[in-house]
This record gives sequence, C-alpha cells and structure tokens, in this order.
Amino acid sequence: MRDIKEYMIPPSMKVIEAMSAIDRIGEGIAFVCEEERLLGTLSDGDVRRHILRGGDLGACVSNVANPNFRYLNPEDISSAQEIMQRHKLRAIPVLDERDRLISICFANNVVVRSGSKLGLPVVIMAGGKGTRLHPYTKVLPKPLIPIGDIPITMHIMQSFAAYGCKAFTMIVNHQKELIKAYYSDIDAPFSVDYAEESKPLGTGGGLKLLEGRIETTFFMTNCDIIVEADYADIIRYHRKNENLVTMVCAVKKVTVPYGTVKLDPNGLIEDIVEKPTFSFLTNTGFYVVEPRVFDYIPEGAFIHITDIIERCSAGGERVGVYPVAESQWMDMGQLDEMEKMLERRGGRTGE
Repeated sequence: MRDIKEYMIPPSMKVIEAMSAIDRIGEGIAFVCEEERLLGTLSDGDVRRHILRGGDLGACVSNVANPNFRYLNPEDISSAQEIMQRHKLRAIPVLDERDRLISICFANNVVVRSGSKLGLPVVIMAGGKGTRLHPYTKVLPKPLIPIGDIPITMHIMQSFAAYGCKAFTMIVNHQKELIKAYYSDIDAPFSVDYAEESKPLGTGGGLKLLEGRIETTFFMTNCDIIVEADYADIIRYHRKNENLVTMVCAVKKVTVPYGTVKLDPNGLIEDIVEKPTFSFLTNTGFYVVEPRVFDYIPEGAFIHITDIIERCSAGGERVGVYPVAESQWMDMGQLDEMEKMLERRGGRTGE
C-alpha cells in the first residue's frame, strides 16, 4: 500500500529528476506540492512536450507542470471514475479546504490516501442473516458476498487499512465457520479475530463481548456498507466534541414525484408545491465509539445499537453526528444498491 507522499514532488525539482520520479511511481504522473499544497500536476506527456519544444531538462518542474488541473473535493470522490472517463484522465487529485492533497483516484479504481495513521481497532458487525439479500445469502453469509473479486468485508477492511487500522474484530454468528475459514486463508497486512455470539444479540448486543478486549476509541461498522470519507477527520471531530459515540449520517434527499397540497384550517387550498424535495439525516451504520459504551449494554441481551445510543443520551453522555454526502455512502443491504456498489467498487482488488 503506497503512501501518498510517494506521488509528491517539490516545485524546485529538476525536470530530469522528475522523469526518474515518474518512472519510479509507475503511474505516469506526479503531483507538484509545497507543504502538501498542490501547485500542479506533471505527467510523462507534459515532460515529453517540454523536451520536444527544446526545453531545458535542468529547469524546475514548477515551470513545466500543469497549474490548471482538475480536482475533487472530498465529498465528490464517488464521481471520480465518471469524471476521469469523461475527460480521459489517468488520475484525479482530491484536495481539502486548504488545497492540500489528501487522496488520489486512479482510473484503475485504486485510491491512494493521505498517510493519516490512526491505528485504531475496527469492529465489524457480521452476525446477521442478511435476509434482505436473498437469494445471495442462501449460499454465502453476507460478509462474504463478493463485490468484484473480493468480499464486501475485504473492501471495508482495505478502506480502514489505508488509515493504518490493522486490527479487525468481526462479531459473528450466522455461518460463522465459513467467514472464519475464508479469513484464515488470506494474505493481508492486517489481522482479523472474532467475537462469537451464542445467540442473536441484535445490531449492538454483541459489543458486550468485547468488554475488556478493546480499551481505546474504536470504529464500528455494519458489514454491508462503505463510507467514502476522511476517517481521520471523523476522529478529529469525535475527539474535539468529546463524544461517547459519533454516528456517521448521510444527508439523504427525497423528491416527491407529485404536486403536494397544503390546506388551511377551513379545508381550502393554501399552497401547492410541485415535486417538493425533503432532506434528512439517515444512519449509515458507521460509528466511532468509546469503550465506556460497554457500561450501557446489558449482558447477553438482544439490543440494537440505536437503543444503546438512546441509553447513552439518557445517561447524559455526548452523542454526536458527523454528516457526509449521500454519494459517500454505499449500502449493499438492498439489491439495487448492491448493483451500484458493484459499479463503483467492483474493479478494485487492492488499495
């Protein structure tokens, strides 16, 4: 897994040195940065055109790089492949609000992210039967449903591994032996262990099995969703607000395909709105959690995570929301959404 800094070159680098850097990177492009702020892109084509014009190989790359590059904001990363295809780009950078390079999306579906090494444990809730995905889950447990060449849970782990998270715990129940058999035979730069439910414990009860095993801030995610956001920023937000739990929520918009009518107290038409759009926050199934949450989970009880969160709020704890765009959330739990995930993630076999 490459560090994003390998793709950065300073503006003072000579063109002849940049040629070697581009060749070493192997993607045909480098990014001219000063203190991680992106100033321009330099492709092998840019270098070739510079040479054909009789340009000096000892010139600084700041004089050769393209300053008018296309880029994305973090919330638009889901549209990267579409934009690259439309404009015939091999890569597109993702910049934060200070123009710092935080991710690079490549046309082969690989995404290289900033080296924010969080190193936090990740809990994957993988004990459900996946009834919404029948008939697929009549053959395979939901955590092993393939998206492209690898299971959905492997995509999830790769997303976290890009942020230095290497310790994964899967809470398992239904078809747990199949899940354990698959992950016992993989070569990956992270570890996977298990907490085994002896009976169904809902979407939150299984967390109690980890009491004493996890003693630091941890991520928790459903086994059928991917959130394409800056995980380091989520952690910063969680800690800044001193939350016990931070729920990542997507801003969902729904358009009513009809004209809606509002009546006054006398039953007369007061207003007519054609195809109104409503927006609301919806739970993505992705959380940041402090281990003190175990105190709010009854031993051996069937309980959902939302009920646990309500208990925390009633106990005076801080429970916050980190909003993301709807396009940053992919949910495999519905068959039609699974097809969308396949389009966006199906070609990716590594990060």
